[in-house]
Amino acid sequence: MFGFTQRGFSSGAALLAGLGLMACEKKAAVGLPQVYTGPLMETTNVVELVSDSAKLKFQLTAPLQQQFDNGDFVWPTGVKVTFYSADGKKTVVNTLTAKYGKLDKAKNLYTMRGDVRVANVPNQQKMSTEEMFFDKNKQVIYTDTAMFVKVETPTEYIDGYGLTANQNFSRYSIKRPTGILAKTGAGL
Repeated sequence: MFGFTQRGFSSGAALLAGLGLMACEKKAAVGLPQVYTGPLMETTNVVELVSDSAKLKFQLTAPLQQQFDNGDFVWPTGVKVTFYSADGKKTVVNTLTAKYGKLDKAKNLYTMRGDVRVANVPNQQKMSTEEMFFDKNKQVIYTDTAMFVKVETPTEYIDGYGLTANQNFSRYSIKRPTGILAKTGAGL
């Protein structure tokens, strides 16, 4: 035993009992517990290759990728997707770039925002808008019908609202065209 006599403690057991009571004191919880909803993992300088039957389908590159608990991915600082030809020769067919991207894993749906640009390399067609979706299951690119889009081909400029296109942007339709302007010197 300790044998303390100071401040009324005559034995070490009494001192330890007093300390034990102080240590077991519970404090009331303040507010609801905080649930973390941020990314589970962050990866920098991402290069992701997606293939089917040993043929490269597309390549995704991004400076930063965040993965969340539900399986979704976010590219908050920009993303570029390069689509390749189906013949497996790694010929670039189409590129898609945006300042922000998100993959909804449950729907297999990519959302691209901020200076979104799509370019079909063989057909020399370009499209720009502020928000676009890529449905990987249906292999289509589309925008909301209220979203303004600009398309440039070798012979004309077309703008309007709402766009639907195939994955490689070789065929497209604008829901509400507002203008078509022929390029000068395009042979029209």
